[in-house]
Order: sequence, then C-alpha cells, then structure tokens
Amino acid sequence: MSAFEPSAGPGTIEKKVMVLGVGNILLRDEGVGVRVIERLKASYEFPPEVELMDGGTAGLDLMPFMEGYKHVIIVDTLKTSEPPGSIFRFTPDDIDIKVPYKTSLHQIGMVEVFAIAEALGKKFEAVIIGIQPEDMSDWGLELTPTIEAKIPELMELVLKELKALGITPITH
Repeated sequence: MSAFEPSAGPGTIEKKVMVLGVGNILLRDEGVGVRVIERLKASYEFPPEVELMDGGTAGLDLMPFMEGYKHVIIVDTLKTSEPPGSIFRFTPDDIDIKVPYKTSLHQIGMVEVFAIAEALGKKFEAVIIGIQPEDMSDWGLELTPTIEAKIPELMELVLKELKALGITPITH
C-alpha cells in the first residue's frame, strides 16, 4: 500500500508530473537519464501524481506520453563544449530551438521535440537537466566513473524540481 493518499477521490488522481529519463543505455554515458530514473525508483516512493518513465531513445515518439502532464522533468545528456560531468538546467524557453535537418526521426533529440511540439501548438511546462557525457562512442552498459559520480547530484536536482512543485517523495 502506498504511503501517499490521493488528493482527489478514488479514480480521479491527476498525473501532475512526468520525470523522463532518456538515452541509450548501450552507449555508456548516453544512458545516464535512464540510469537516474532507475535509481530514483529504487530509492524513493513517489505519490501517484508523479510518473517516472524510461524514455529510452524514443525521441519524438515520447510526445504523446508527455501530453497528459502539467510538468515534465527530463534528464538527458547534453553535448556542449564544457568538461564531462558539467550539469545544466534549462527550460525550452531558455533556448532558441531549431530543428536541424535529420535523415531519420530516430535522430531527433528531446530539445527538438519541444520545437516540433510548439509548432504543433502543444507547449510543455518542462525542465531539462542535462549533463555533458564523457563517452558515448563505445559500446557498454556501464557509465564512465565521471558520470557515475554525478548520479546523486542529478537525482538531487530532480528532487529539487519536484519539491518546487510541492512534491516530496518518501525515501525507501
């Protein structure tokens, strides 16, 4: 039984927040978003209005899943010129999103998903927590030590975003 009581009557729980971890776990640090979701699920119990989702590499296919939520928190890698392990927090409004030419819809990342959603008249209240990866070129299920060491900080940033929305999960 959950330690959380629904805020509305039975069957009327509104999904308020989606926490979405994206990335390819087969490419080492590329899977950091998914690994954060796994650790959050293992460490905390979340109220029913919060959904934690492994978005894998679905990209544009995730848009229908995000539509029913008031807030979306995304954890993903972010390719920048900063050193590996650098962490960033931003919203889609913070950046000028352009959808570059892609040869496949599978090449579209989460940032581009927001540009496409906005073009379709669907705007999400979203926060993106990104981390500069160290290695996404080698096959492997393990994160590099640099990125592995940042998992607790990424988890804390997600919890901070949830707290700002009035949600505090229970530690297992």
